[in-house]
Amino acid sequence: MKYYILAGEASGDLHGSNLMKAMYKEDPKADIRFWGGDLMESVGGTLVKHYKERAFMGFVEVLMNLRKILGMISFCKKDIAEFKPDVLILIDNSGFNLRIAKWAKENGIRTNYYISPQVWASRAGRVKSIKRDVDEMFVILPFEKEFYQKYNYDVHFVGHPLIDGIAGRAQIDEEVFRKEYDLGDKDIIALLPGSRKQEITKMLSVMLSLVDDFPEYQFVVGGAPSQSEAFYKEFIKGKNVKLISNKTYDLLSISYAALVGSGTATLETALFKVPQVVCYKGSNISYQIAKRIITLEYISLVNLIMDKPVVTELIQNDFNTQSLKLELTKILEEEHREDLFLAYFELEQKLGGKGASEKTAKLIVEGIK
Repeated sequence: MKYYILAGEASGDLHGSNLMKAMYKEDPKADIRFWGGDLMESVGGTLVKHYKERAFMGFVEVLMNLRKILGMISFCKKDIAEFKPDVLILIDNSGFNLRIAKWAKENGIRTNYYISPQVWASRAGRVKSIKRDVDEMFVILPFEKEFYQKYNYDVHFVGHPLIDGIAGRAQIDEEVFRKEYDLGDKDIIALLPGSRKQEITKMLSVMLSLVDDFPEYQFVVGGAPSQSEAFYKEFIKGKNVKLISNKTYDLLSISYAALVGSGTATLETALFKVPQVVCYKGSNISYQIAKRIITLEYISLVNLIMDKPVVTELIQNDFNTQSLKLELTKILEEEHREDLFLAYFELEQKLGGKGASEKTAKLIVEGIK
């Protein structure tokens, strides 16, 4: 059977690659065409466009690139129509994917959505169009199924794919890893400022402003695969800071603490049982717009799933050197760390265990049959 997958950003590439592996097991003759990244391409199928070509963050940035985005949407529709898939599989990335879902439904193409748009965070009115345009929805957060039930929309909770990704990763030898990247023997504080240029630019300088205040620790920037080493080195030159690109899980596996940009990385850090401070700073215009339409009490997935403030969130103006230093000091203290570890274990139980990719692939293939 023929499958067309649309994934954006590094996280979509990761989840898409694991889903593709599971789909090839369910349907060994699967013909898969996709938008994604290097991880998906390494599994097989045909890569149409890389997510790096459409990594725009914030309302202002999207408006500035609107012509390019509209051109991509038009090209995508044409490519899907020519491929004639048995099912279109949309992964997260709601701004782009919901437009494609509407068009696909109007043209009689079966639509499946893996990893729900965050309609529970803002613009819940989108549920109406999702019910209309999406034949099957596969959600990965436990509260999402209950949310959709309020709108009489039955969705599948399949568990979180990060659990599979982390459990299935190859273990590293810490001594060898430290020697390879010249990390010495100090405890490591990981800096994960995100994957897009805009968010890295806004946040990494503030994170790095703490380095001289914690000389007993080794600070390490986790570089995103979508950015060059040269880009990061402009920020870290002259500082006792290391850069390790495209090795986030290996870095987290040996980290003592982390400063993390909001997003999927907050959950990844929690699943590695690393105490963290969650950080967010966007352009002022984008932030003011978001503040008026987002209805959530928290921005990190950890706090949203636990429905309480497990990890500290420093947002916009609260994200500054003084506040960050105070919160980092707290998570380096043993008493605070023990409370975080207990909460992290509870979080993992709520996420439903292993097998999200396999469950989703099976439901997708069975749905077609």
